Amino acid sequence: MANLLEAIHAITNNQIPDIVEYYRSKNKINAAGDALELFVKDIFANTLTETDEAKKAEVYEQVFSYFGNANNPPDMMLINGDAIEVKKLESETATIALNSSYPSSKLYANSPMITRTCRQCEVWTEKDIIYAIGCVKKQKLNLLWLIYGDCYAASREIYEGVKIKIINGINNIVGVEFNPTKELGRVNRVDPLEITSLRIRGMWQIEHPHKVYQYLNLEPKKPDKTFRLFALMREEKYLSFPLASRKKLELLGDPAQRVLPHRNFQIRDVKIKSPDNPVKLIAAKLISYAVIN
Repeated sequence: MANLLEAIHAITNNQIPDIVEYYRSKNKINAAGDALELFVKDIFANTLTETDEAKKAEVYEQVFSYFGNANNPPDMMLINGDAIEVKKLESETATIALNSSYPSSKLYANSPMITRTCRQCEVWTEKDIIYAIGCVKKQKLNLLWLIYGDCYAASREIYEGVKIKIINGINNIVGVEFNPTKELGRVNRVDPLEITSLRIRGMWQIEHPHKVYQYLNLEPKKPDKTFRLFALMREEKYLSFPLASRKKLELLGDPAQRVLPHRNFQIRDVKIKSPDNPVKLIAAKLISYAVIN
């Protein structure tokens, strides 16, 4: 069964490619963001080394229930599993643009931001969501974070509350004809001819997890490390994965079981601040991996 732990294992079993060049050579992409999204699909489907595109498509159909688009979250969903949103950056500390969608602790089928196809691709009401945040420089994937939304984002009522306050504030401005939309709203008939409208759209952004979670004593970048991976999830989520998937990774973290000297793999028990109430600490698992020259 496809899941995050299996995806991490796929990464450790394969040399990290210069992803832009790797996918460009297959005449599939021109942009680093596209390459990162294809890479994420392939680690979850375990098809990094599959060269037959027809066979790869068949595997995708067995693994994913939905592939999205640039305008609506998520980018992909696992059948009976998690949703995944991919974000490409060039800096390890850059703020992540979420555009009109606020950060999600979970993905809900009744969200106005998702498409009808996404809503109807399988029977579901809510899904855990993974943010796959990659730093791509000079065609190389240097850093990849795989972080669950409920470790990273507050509950949706927090963001909806801000949105409602903004809408109510605009609606109470005298002389403004306001209509709410799926984004924030639209002001109609701005000019004397009543032919101009003002579209009001939220542009949400969130700080990079590498900055947010520095209090976990993340290992700093070193010249000999060509790739670093961090994955963060609540302990209860980790324990919900199949035992076989957990054992695969726990063996990688066991010094007695390591067979490749370049591997630097670790699973740590950590406490993270609750996104809804930072005074409360949540038991979590931090998985880290590095490729070392």
